[in-house]
Amino acid sequence: MTKEKLTVEQVLNMDLPNIILYAAPIMFILVAAEWYFSYREKKSYYDAKDTFAATTIGLVNVGISAAIKIVTFGIILFFYNLIPWSIPHTWWSYVLCLIWLDFWRYWAHRIAHENRFWWATHVTHHNSAKYNWSVSFRLGWTQHIKIIFFIPVVLAGFHPVVFFIAHQVAVLYQFWIHTEYIRKLPRPIEYIFTTPSHHRVHHARNEKYLDKNYGSTFIIWDRMFGTFQPEEEQADYGITTPVNSYNPIYLCFHEWIDIFKDVKKSKSFKEAYAMVFTRPSKLEEKKKSFQKLS
Repeated sequence: MTKEKLTVEQVLNMDLPNIILYAAPIMFILVAAEWYFSYREKKSYYDAKDTFAATTIGLVNVGISAAIKIVTFGIILFFYNLIPWSIPHTWWSYVLCLIWLDFWRYWAHRIAHENRFWWATHVTHHNSAKYNWSVSFRLGWTQHIKIIFFIPVVLAGFHPVVFFIAHQVAVLYQFWIHTEYIRKLPRPIEYIFTTPSHHRVHHARNEKYLDKNYGSTFIIWDRMFGTFQPEEEQADYGITTPVNSYNPIYLCFHEWIDIFKDVKKSKSFKEAYAMVFTRPSKLEEKKKSFQKLS
């Protein structure tokens, strides 16, 4: 039996539930509650300017997502229609899709830390020195190009509706793990799922914590691929070279600006290529090696 091909119009007419939009009021209430308790307990978990910047970045991202909705659907449908097979649209396909999607989210996330070009799409999420629920809103405005990492999910045969709902669930999961208030959970949960404890490590700039715990929903990928680090010492949040700005535009584009400047100063194609694609943690070392050659 030949699989019926879908069009963008058909998917749009399916009236997909916007889970994140429905959850948004609850998230804002929780942010306000966490901020209140942080203030009452004299903890420095929040900074008004930082939270305003994060909220602005998040709201603009909602607008960008809406603006490119048809393009996003078109890309997913193009690859779904390429393959002759499909996975039945049943309840268990959502579970399988979430697991398979999370595997690719792990690799997309890892590459975004180990390649400067992709780091530029992700650094916004890490350039806050605070760690609270509002930080989950800080997603770079250029991060949407990472959709190419999720094409293998569609090529597995998952129905586009299953993909889009699983993707929303995966994104929504990220909210609750951005907090200092939830400490370590029971061992079975900590072993399988990504928890606030794991993600605090990921957001830290402590040397032993750098480039660890990439898992989005499941921490098992980090355990499998050697990037797991348990939470031990208190995390020092932010990036190794602070941006010292609350300007949402600069927070989203400062790394792109630095890449452009480094490429402009490059004296060869090899150096320019390195300035774009080298590992961020090796960037200064790479720059020094080119300076010695010049």
